[in-house]
Formats: sequence, structure tokens, C-alpha cells
Amino acid sequence: MPDIPIIPIIIIILAVLIILVLAANLKIVQQSKAYVIERMGAFHSVWGVGVHFKIPFIERVAKVVSLKEQVVDFAPQPVITKDNVTMQIDTVLYFQITDAKLYTYGVEHPMSAIENLTATTLRNIIGELELDQSLTSRDIINSKMRSILDEATDPWGIKVNRVELKNIIPPREIQDAMEKQMKAERERRESILQAEGQKQSQILVAEGEKQSLILRADAAKQAAIMKAEGEAEAILKVQQATAEALKLLNEASPTDQVLKIKALEAFQAAANGQATKLIIPSEIQGLAGLCASAKAVFESSSDSEKKS
Repeated sequence: MPDIPIIPIIIIILAVLIILVLAANLKIVQQSKAYVIERMGAFHSVWGVGVHFKIPFIERVAKVVSLKEQVVDFAPQPVITKDNVTMQIDTVLYFQITDAKLYTYGVEHPMSAIENLTATTLRNIIGELELDQSLTSRDIINSKMRSILDEATDPWGIKVNRVELKNIIPPREIQDAMEKQMKAERERRESILQAEGQKQSQILVAEGEKQSLILRADAAKQAAIMKAEGEAEAILKVQQATAEALKLLNEASPTDQVLKIKALEAFQAAANGQATKLIIPSEIQGLAGLCASAKAVFESSSDSEKKS
């Protein structure tokens, strides 16, 4: 059998091993991540976003830290108010790691430390408040806790963005009293709403009646105005016709006899009315005498014609 070359095989094996080692120590840091690097057991640097190479057997990644905002929900904690009422309160904490080195080396167990610190801070704040204040001052409690926790966790490279009291659970007897109070308050509000509804209904009815009366009065007013306008227009037209007749009569230059005859016609129209007394003007009396004389002349002429 021919001799197999050993040296090339060894070289190939070494090359493969070197490539594998280099590939294993090539690190790509993602967005919102930070790598804490130790060299020979001591802190060396913090890698940010990008491609990095770790020296084999000398450097190591001590911790991978997420820089995103994180949320942790702590279990309910027993707290005692100023007036000696024991309640159960659970909190929600929103925090963000701002310094990867401090977070890695500042405290042994960061989450456990934050939980204990939150419980202690909550007991101190609630211990200064009475029950009613504790139930109605969530925003104040949240603000105080955030300020205290943010300052306390700053050496750990942690920033507390906000703290929320998730649930406040008072003792059972207080819950029953609160439920009765809430029920009474609901019933009171319902009574107020019903009374307000009836009041509004009565107001609407009265307003409707008022508007109806106004509309009827306005309609009667408009009818009276239209009637008066019609009568005025009729009188105006009569007066215009009379004036026109007088104008035409005046333009015709009537004789005295014509005027007397017109007066007689007017007197006759008045006599046909309902008046019980009539005052005959002197002009009409003369005209009546003239008519009688004319009648006598006509009758004499007629008798003469018959005799002949």
C-alpha cells in the first residue's frame, strides 16, 4: 500500500479547527442588546450593536443585557395603613437598564432586590396614609414610589420609568361596607336621574304649551292684521272710485240741474236704507218742486193733445 501523506491531513485538520474557533468567537450584537466582556476574569468592555471578535480562551461574555423597557408584576404585599387597616397591594414596575456594567456588577440578584425594595417603599408610604387616602391617592403613591425606586436603583444601572398599583384589596368587612356604600350611592344617583328626567319632561311639556299659545296668538294677530288690511284696502278702493267719479264729473262741467239730479239720486239711495229720519237739504227741496212743476206741464200738454 502506498504511504498516506500525514502532514497535509494535519494541516487541513488544524485549518478546520482554527476556522471553527474563529467562528465560535465571532459575535454579532443585535439592536437593544449589550454584551458585558471580561478579560482574564476582570471587566474589559461593553459591546454595542455590530460585529465583534472575542479572543479565545482569554475573553468571555459575562452577561447579555437587554436595553428594552421591561415590565415585572410583583405579588400582592401586605401593608398596614396609618389607622391600622391591613390591605393587600400588588404593584407593576416598568424599568429599563441604562448601564450594562452597573447592572452586571452592582447587585447580585437585581429582580429580587427591586422586589424587596418595592415592598419596603410601599409599606413606608402606605403607613403614612389612612385607609381613605390610600384608596383615593393612587397617583400620588405611584409618583412617590417611582421617585424613590429610581433614585435607589440608579447605582444598579436601572432607571424606573413608572410604578402602578395594580390592585388594592382591603379587608372583607371593609369591602362589604364599601359595597353597601356604593350601592346606596348608585340608588341615590338613579333617584336623582329619575327626578331630573321628570323635571326635564315637565319643562318640555310647558315649553310646548307655551310655544303653542304663542303660535295661536300670532296666528290670530296675523288674521286680524290681514282682515284690517283687507278692509282698509276696500275702503281705499271705494274712496279711489268715488274720487275718480268726482274727477270725471268735474271734467264734464255739469250744470246746476245735473248736480241737483245727482243729489236727488243720492237722497233716494239714502231713503232706501234703514234710517227712520231724513233731513232734506234745501237744494233737493227746490229740485223736488222743479220736478213737480215739470210733471204738471207734461200732464197739461198731454190733456191738450187728447182734446184736440
